[in-house]
Amino acid sequence: MNLPVILIIATAFLAFAALVVLLGGPSAGKAKSRRLASVKDRHAASTEAVVAAQMRKTIQASSAGSNRLSSLMPRREQMELRLRRTGKTWNITQYMFATMILFVVVAALMLIMRAPFMLAILFGLLAGIGLPYMIVGRLIKKRVTQFTTRFPDAIDLLVRGLRSGLPVTETFQVVSQELPGPVGEEFRGIIERIRIGNTMEAALQESADMLGTPEFQFFCITIAIQRETGGNLAETLGNLSDVLRKRAQMKLKIRAMSSEAKASAYIVGSLPFFVFGIVWMMNPEYLSGFFHEERLMIAGMGGLIWMSLGAFIMSRMISFEI
Repeated sequence: MNLPVILIIATAFLAFAALVVLLGGPSAGKAKSRRLASVKDRHAASTEAVVAAQMRKTIQASSAGSNRLSSLMPRREQMELRLRRTGKTWNITQYMFATMILFVVVAALMLIMRAPFMLAILFGLLAGIGLPYMIVGRLIKKRVTQFTTRFPDAIDLLVRGLRSGLPVTETFQVVSQELPGPVGEEFRGIIERIRIGNTMEAALQESADMLGTPEFQFFCITIAIQRETGGNLAETLGNLSDVLRKRAQMKLKIRAMSSEAKASAYIVGSLPFFVFGIVWMMNPEYLSGFFHEERLMIAGMGGLIWMSLGAFIMSRMISFEI
């Protein structure tokens, strides 16, 4: 069993190197942007620009001393943003190590169960690449759902603070202290960015980019318009809170109406794989031809392609945007 395990590890590193070659590499646009930013920092005149430049240098210095493995991740900025959206303290290096360990463990277990080598490699790749990505996606969805659920309460608290005569920044501070969970964390981050010299619009937009929710984007647009044109901010935010609550109610109603179609799609999509696994456990020789006979391999790939198309069509049919 030592030779297959060695082959698995070698294949993992080869696949990772291929991903780095295909999707990684230096970016001329990013290098140009870094050079322009460095020139701008050297000639910065305002205190805000000097503070921002000093923070960028500190972050770059801390990241340069970190593990070099994280620099090999293709599309590293997007993955860092996804990890930040989870609200956890994970980094790219930990994510990559988890991916490789899952690949080796799953592939080794499949070989111990006397599965074909190519099937073991396929399951290892699916588990190593898909499982961490799926877990991060579920954590992001959970955190965004928690934020969206409590966000109207935060707006109501802002409205009460504004009507009592508090400035906007003080109401942000009250929300960060009174509301737990993702809402308090995001408003706490906004307050910290404002304190180090960022404008309110920039601090709000950074949180909006990280959350990626239309609800918070509506809030940022409302604040920006009110600061430019004036008006009763408390009344505007009150109307926004009412709209967000009705939007959440509509989402729940649509989810309840489409739950039957979703359950049917999940059952139809998972049934072939369930039957394949049961037959494989009972009589492996009956399905072994799918891994060494050319005609059966072509038929199996065709079936997977058509099933993937059907699953994609069903997912689009039960997906609704509000």
